[in-house]
Amino acid sequence: MTTKPSDPQPAGEGVRKSSDFSHAWRALRHRNFRLYFGGQSISLIGTWMTRVATSWLVYRLTKSSLLLGTVGFAGQIPAFLLAPFAGVIVDRIDRRTLLVWTQVLAMVQSLALAVLTLAHAINIPEILGLSVLQGLINAFDMPGRQSFMVKMVEDRADLSNAIAINSSMVNVARLLGPSLAGLVIAASNEGWCFAIDGISYIAVVASLAMMRTKRTVPESSGASMMEQLREGWTYASGFVPVRDILLLFALLSLMGWPFTVLMPVFAAQVLHGGPHTLGFLMGAAGVGSLGSALAMVARRTVRGLTKTIPIAAAAFGVGLIGFGLSKVLWLSMALMLVTGFGMMQGLTASNTILQTLVDERMRGRVMSYYTMAFVGMAPFGSLLAGALAHAAGAPRTVILSGAACIAGSLWFTTQLKRIRMHMRPVYENLGIIPRRDLAPETAA
Repeated sequence: MTTKPSDPQPAGEGVRKSSDFSHAWRALRHRNFRLYFGGQSISLIGTWMTRVATSWLVYRLTKSSLLLGTVGFAGQIPAFLLAPFAGVIVDRIDRRTLLVWTQVLAMVQSLALAVLTLAHAINIPEILGLSVLQGLINAFDMPGRQSFMVKMVEDRADLSNAIAINSSMVNVARLLGPSLAGLVIAASNEGWCFAIDGISYIAVVASLAMMRTKRTVPESSGASMMEQLREGWTYASGFVPVRDILLLFALLSLMGWPFTVLMPVFAAQVLHGGPHTLGFLMGAAGVGSLGSALAMVARRTVRGLTKTIPIAAAAFGVGLIGFGLSKVLWLSMALMLVTGFGMMQGLTASNTILQTLVDERMRGRVMSYYTMAFVGMAPFGSLLAGALAHAAGAPRTVILSGAACIAGSLWFTTQLKRIRMHMRPVYENLGIIPRRDLAPETAA
């Protein structure tokens, strides 16, 4: 039996008062979102432990920055290749059921890594194969998760707050996970990080099972997958705000975000440290990202977020350039704070705008293109970063990455007037701005 999604409530009606939660945490009034928050808070710590442990394991086995980039490529390329098709599927099936399956499969993948590592039977081919499997899972999980967000928060006015809280949760995990990974690796080996991650998925599966949501499957239009794929592409490429945000983040993903695959090189060769140093650097980036997410939690409206995006991209670029020049741990950690803040500020702002603007019928497909821009371009960036670092060194590579991010920020700034002009009618229909408010600078 299929049901039609209910029409979203106007975002300008204001936020209902609650004695249990402050305005900044209003999305936690919704039971389903509280369950999601609890399950993900546990699981994401394990996810970040696995990310750091995988990088350190590859570097320990090979001492090669090129192979670090290659493993990153293998784990992320499926999102680029499959995300558009995954978006069509997300728009066709029940999203909660999809997420349960992706979490179970991710648990199996992490436990396989743990068994092989603890048995000292793992090498680069096994790591590459399991990284590809995780990439296949993420190709469906990310658009599914992003599209399901609106189902967990019944009041559309709380959606932007839910996205910001979700970013805060990710970054608390980003702060704790790498630090815990460094301690666990130093005390034993990487395998226990993978084991903790695998077990942590139980919390997510349990939270999804406990949610009270209607099984919502969109009515079939009779269109084939290719027709729906083409329809989604036409929508995303033809709607100026969506297109330009995705283009900027494709650039940042290609040139900026792959700096993380080079962190073991900076920790070991530039700063002459070990797994603890890697944990400190990743943790510092997590602190900056958490500060950014908390600032977004305190916002009362989505208005003004368009100007946040280029400022954040520029801050991200400046932080990367400084990090590439630094030779001192405390300064590198301080610059990671700036980098993390800029990265998460832009990511959260863009996600909030996209989730607010997008037509519900197209949500899965648009968020699949968001997955392509955010994750799908990263494998090419990881491969490029690894190759450049192998040829010219990790510091020069990161400096070049920062310069590209600043260039992207300048380009997006030149597009702001046109972006706001196309956003205004949607914001007016949602009640975010009054219809008589015609000033471009206040529309978005």
